[in-house]
Amino acid sequence: MTDPIADLLTRIRNASKSNHRVVDIPASNVKKEITRVLYEKGYILKYKFEETDNKQGQIRIALKYDSSTKLSAITELKRVSSPGLRKYVDADSLPRVLNGLGIAIISTSHGVMTDKEARVKNIGGEVLCYVS
Repeated sequence: MTDPIADLLTRIRNASKSNHRVVDIPASNVKKEITRVLYEKGYILKYKFEETDNKQGQIRIALKYDSSTKLSAITELKRVSSPGLRKYVDADSLPRVLNGLGIAIISTSHGVMTDKEARVKNIGGEVLCYVS
């Protein structure tokens, strides 16, 4: 696997499109931080880090759906920066997703955060993905 973040996003996207309640993902520190941001912003119901036989462990994510329409809280997950083409932005040119209705997840020198938090702290970084 050359891009573990794209694998995380693809697993979440596929599980939500097929209306699964839970998805298991191999863990890493960046994936844990992305999961934390998705939970804090209300895109997933809950998550849990589990230890496995190998050292890597896994992340178990409970996906969030609307109770009346059965639609997923996540409508779009898009990978922006890839291992072959990194996308870095400074604090002045941070992206806005759906005119502020979605979030961009940014990896900064102060940790993984949303575009809005990075704008408040006036720091730039690598744009990992767009979530709406």
